[in-house]
Amino acid sequence: MASLLQTARLGGLDPYTWLNDVLERIVTGAVKINELDILLPWNWRPAAEPVKALAA
Repeated sequence: MASLLQTARLGGLDPYTWLNDVLERIVTGAVKINELDILLPWNWRPAAEPVKALAA
């Protein structure tokens, strides 16, 4: 775990944000078992944030 967090830091990522997103994607099933490599720090991209509708 420490190695992954340090790797995230060295890659310019916020380790907390990265780990939180990775665990959430795994728990919710958003990432399939054969796609786990996209969650590694050097491959990870943040999930697209939903666009909020502007109030009229």
